[in-house]
Amino acid sequence: MSSSFSSPQENILQFGLHEGMKVGDFGAGSGHYARAAAAIVGTSGKVYAIDVQEDVLKHLKLNTYEQHQNIIETVCGDIEKPDGTHLRDATLDAVILANTLFQIENRSGLLAEIQRVLKSGGKLLVVDWAGSYGGMGPAPEKIVSEHEAEDFFINGGFHKVKSFRAGPHHYGIVFTAP
Repeated sequence: MSSSFSSPQENILQFGLHEGMKVGDFGAGSGHYARAAAAIVGTSGKVYAIDVQEDVLKHLKLNTYEQHQNIIETVCGDIEKPDGTHLRDATLDAVILANTLFQIENRSGLLAEIQRVLKSGGKLLVVDWAGSYGGMGPAPEKIVSEHEAEDFFINGGFHKVKSFRAGPHHYGIVFTAP
């Protein structure tokens, strides 16, 4: 684990991805988690990097390693709306929600979209800021604590597998879908 920040490559290992899986990176941003997942799922898998910001997705595509070009598919979509990811029902083996939960305005919409696209027994990785850290992270009022995130997804029907420290400023939680 990088001592200075959260490591997508190490955090991804916490949730048991393997070759051939289909993964959704919800709120993909710069694509660090999408690239880390692509390295594991390989050419027989697929990673859908979903973000509402089209310019961010263009940048992600330009900065995707050549060997991952056919693995990562960028999708301009709203993860908080019904069918906002433009994916079919029960298509994904896993969903990544990294550094995104604190930005979500419609949590029930997010939950419904994850439930819709994730296969039964599929995996959900949540990584987010544990605090504001003097302005390095989100504003204090935007922080979604580990306990809040855990309660939210458990109340939404998910089963907690484990929690882990996802770097000096982040928490991580792995869930499975019902």
